[in-house]
Amino acid sequence: MSVESNLKRLFSLEGKVVLMTGAAGGIGTELAKGLAGVGAEVAACDVDVERLKALEEQVVGDGGKVRTYVMDVTSNDSVKTCVDAVIRDSAQIDVLINAAGINKREGFLDVTEETYDRIMDINLKGVFRVTQAVVPHMMKRRKGSIINVGSHNNTGMLAGCSIYGATKSGLQAFTRAGAVEWAEWGIRTNSISPGHILTPLTQVTWDHPTRGDYLRERIALRRPGYPEELLGTVVLLASDASSYITGSNFVLDGGCLCGGTPWEYDTKYRYQG
Repeated sequence: MSVESNLKRLFSLEGKVVLMTGAAGGIGTELAKGLAGVGAEVAACDVDVERLKALEEQVVGDGGKVRTYVMDVTSNDSVKTCVDAVIRDSAQIDVLINAAGINKREGFLDVTEETYDRIMDINLKGVFRVTQAVVPHMMKRRKGSIINVGSHNNTGMLAGCSIYGATKSGLQAFTRAGAVEWAEWGIRTNSISPGHILTPLTQVTWDHPTRGDYLRERIALRRPGYPEELLGTVVLLASDASSYITGSNFVLDGGCLCGGTPWEYDTKYRYQG
């Protein structure tokens, strides 16, 4: 058997339907394009109609399969209508990727109850709503993969991200709970925790006169990550290659949590560049 056929057998998503929330975001867009590129039929869900249209045009132009749906994860009716439409159009949902999320950077004492409720409603309760709507369909087929998009802030906090971090920590509990409860139906639940990823929304942080340097000093690779660098792990978790992986979290942070840039240490090996 050839290398190509072995890789296709392990990682191809041909014949799989992937429902993704937050598909019009910086990370979601790259994941949607990448998943379509390895054979998935992507059901791209978001509230941003214009960016969904642009995503659809790009994926179709590249020869991929995508359908776009308007979904507001804060509305039970919207979630149910969207999931029902995906089932009607594609007959199945093999993979669910919960990528919808928002943040507002401000100190813990500055957060209003309105802001708290808004972030919680999208980042955590939104995952609750969508997952509850999708899992019964997976149960009927006795298989499925759920991938929750967490954050560096699951564990490593930044000042001004208290509520966001709380939602992403809660997402880890959802991930473990799903792995335990749905294993008997052949449904696997895992998460990824991206580190400091460069997107249009985070560009301002990387361009900041002090925050950009602060981040680089704490990342072993000394650079931001890029959305497309998350794709390999997501393909692994969506594919049959990860058939014995569930309840796990995959940290994709360029070596931030492990220690970042080292202090001066004794060695005769120095890279001169």
